[in-house]
Amino acid sequence: MRTRVAAWRPAVAGVAEVFHADFVDHAYPAHTHDAWTLLIVDDGAIRYDLDRTEHGTVGAEVTLLPPHVAHDGRSATRHGFRKRVLYLDTSVLGEELIGAAVETPSLSDPQLRDRIHRLHRALVHPGDAFEAESRLAFVRERLSGHLRTRPGGGPPAPSGSATVATGQLAGRLRGLLDARLTTGITLVEAAATLAAHPTHLVRSFTRRYGLPPHRYLTGRRIDLARRLLLAGMPPAEVAVSAGFYDQAHLTRHFRRYLGVGPARFAAGAEPVGRT
Repeated sequence: MRTRVAAWRPAVAGVAEVFHADFVDHAYPAHTHDAWTLLIVDDGAIRYDLDRTEHGTVGAEVTLLPPHVAHDGRSATRHGFRKRVLYLDTSVLGEELIGAAVETPSLSDPQLRDRIHRLHRALVHPGDAFEAESRLAFVRERLSGHLRTRPGGGPPAPSGSATVATGQLAGRLRGLLDARLTTGITLVEAAATLAAHPTHLVRSFTRRYGLPPHRYLTGRRIDLARRLLLAGMPPAEVAVSAGFYDQAHLTRHFRRYLGVGPARFAAGAEPVGRT
């Protein structure tokens, strides 16, 4: 293992920074953040002090370090560690939960860890911001559920129950996604427009249509891309016209849906109007 670091700020509300790192012998001095530190370890183990108490974390666990509380960090072995970190704004988790997180920063929750892993995978690709928003909403819900059951965890979280029937809400979201097919919409904006909690919105849509909203939107965009490609439009122009982030974003999803890239799909097709 050698030292490698990648860091970026995604276009996803609530995520201040994504940080991936392989460290061998690096040790963090004591420091604080103004954001929540959500950490998973992919290889090795980490020891750290939080509020002058020693803790550790390994691959099966999720670690949540609260803002404004001093902590450090170092490898628990001579082989180093590989980690993925999300720095979450206090708009995602409120500061009233800090006390509960200080008491027990490690969470043994395989489902939560899997959700965080899938969120990281979405955040790697800028064009998958809508998917990342949906996945972040469910990570937030599960983290909040853990913290609010502990002493000092603050008042119960809003239930997110909708004032409209699930089927009606799902239909309204589908109409909104169809209307914004190429321009896109954030989950936060959709939730505000439909007066629904983000996680309830995603669950309602999935229950009604059998797939989450971000997959529905991608599938509709792929259908549009197919029509444009068969009409003779170059792949680079198709990507923009069909609502994808760029040509690479189009190609990645096109191959996943159809098994071939856009250029191969269009090869040999007779464009509309061409003789």
